[in-house]
Amino acid sequence: QVQLVESGGGLVQAGGSLRLSCAASGRIPSTYTMGWFRQAPGKEREFVAAIRWSAGYTDYANSVKGRFTISGDNAKNTVYLQMTSLKPDDTAVYYCAATTMWRVAIATAFSDWGQGTQVTVSS
Repeated sequence: QVQLVESGGGLVQAGGSLRLSCAASGRIPSTYTMGWFRQAPGKEREFVAAIRWSAGYTDYANSVKGRFTISGDNAKNTVYLQMTSLKPDDTAVYYCAATTMWRVAIATAFSDWGQGTQVTVSS
């Protein structure tokens, strides 16, 4: 189990960029998958992106492919989500999460969660 803390959210204009960070409390096990989810008001939490920590494999929701990039820094135990070409529909609270599984895109498959960071994209 790891404790996760997100940062980097904020207010940005449409077309702009943000980079979110997720710092783990300790070493991220090589068997973990680290993911990003988001939840807009009145909507369910949805999968955004994931990275298999040991191999670096990545997976993305169709809605963010080509605009968002997930990456990790093993030395810093930190996961990043680089977001570009942001749209108002990207406005949500973004959560970092961890699981031992791979190729899962449902929130219930992830056992460890951060507190979330707000991203607001203005039109």
